[in-house]
Amino acid sequence: MLPAHHPLRRTAVRALPMLLSALLAGCGPGARPADTAGREVRRAVAAWSAAPPEGLAGLPLEGWSYEVTSVREDGVRAFARAELHYRLTGYDAAPAGSAREVELAAAADGGWRVTADRPAPGALPQLWDQGPVTVERGAHALVLGGAGQSPGTLAAVAAEADRAVPAVSAAWPGPWAGRVVVLVPGSLERMAQLLGRPADEYRGLGAVTVGRVGGAPAAADRVVVNPEGYGQLTAEGRRIILTHETTHVATRAETTATTPLWLSEGFADWAAYRGSGSGSAPVRAAPTLGRAVRAGELPGALPANEAFAFGGDADALARAYEGAWLACRLIADRWGDAALVALYGKAGREPLATALQETLGTDQAGLTRAWQEDLRRELAR
Repeated sequence: MLPAHHPLRRTAVRALPMLLSALLAGCGPGARPADTAGREVRRAVAAWSAAPPEGLAGLPLEGWSYEVTSVREDGVRAFARAELHYRLTGYDAAPAGSAREVELAAAADGGWRVTADRPAPGALPQLWDQGPVTVERGAHALVLGGAGQSPGTLAAVAAEADRAVPAVSAAWPGPWAGRVVVLVPGSLERMAQLLGRPADEYRGLGAVTVGRVGGAPAAADRVVVNPEGYGQLTAEGRRIILTHETTHVATRAETTATTPLWLSEGFADWAAYRGSGSGSAPVRAAPTLGRAVRAGELPGALPANEAFAFGGDADALARAYEGAWLACRLIADRWGDAALVALYGKAGREPLATALQETLGTDQAGLTRAWQEDLRRELAR
């Protein structure tokens, strides 16, 4: 998530010395009007960015362009604020964006040459800002590895993502691209840099999904793997985590701020565990919640949105995810898979009470009671 940028305000008193300086500078040799310099900087950035950097030659890019939004001169240097736009061909429904700062130096011929390109102040870096990017293609997946990732690791991730995509399509009949882009940074710390959060928030997690909710269709979602956490998972755990995250990609266009997190996270787990045999047994897949239920700590309500926040109590977070999965599992078992899918879509467009009544014929209190009974039956033994 990129922070908002506010316009700089200058008072008349502060502006006066700057105006005098500009007038005096205009009298000196070699000075250029500001608007002319701005045009020349824009022209230099456009020429430089006509093709992607050589280090991205393996990426299926289209529409690569820098849109300069402001120019600041500082003697023999200039700084252009720009929006980078690009698409990954066959994967992105709309251009991905990135705020950049391009630095230029005055050239001997009176023009400008680009000397550096970096994230704009406050903006998140791209994977290639951390070093060379390695590309691994699967049948349904494009895996981009950061500096230090081995081809073998990327090939294994691509194979797992290729298995995840059909599993997601079987669970989610709604329209989606049927393809996924997976980023594998070189380390947990570099993953955290890409996401703009402290590394400790992702420690122990296998992967996360980033993208805008409520798109039509979703534009440019990315599954970002935590190489540390992912490497500690079993084969089954890796399958589940990539299927879960790919489900978020598939359902993104139907997910809005009104979709409760217990439904979005629970649905993703339901899709991941669906058809997995013994791996979907509640006593095995919900151990933390099971211990709480057996200790007499039956949840009084479906997990609230704040229960899914990273960086807090790990057991509480596990109970929230496990409870959300079991709620969606219950809905699919009692009302049917199609009802669960319909509830997901309606909950993103209507109040939850309306969505529950229209799809399940019950209210939140009724669903909560059924869920609590299911928890007792499945876990209190």
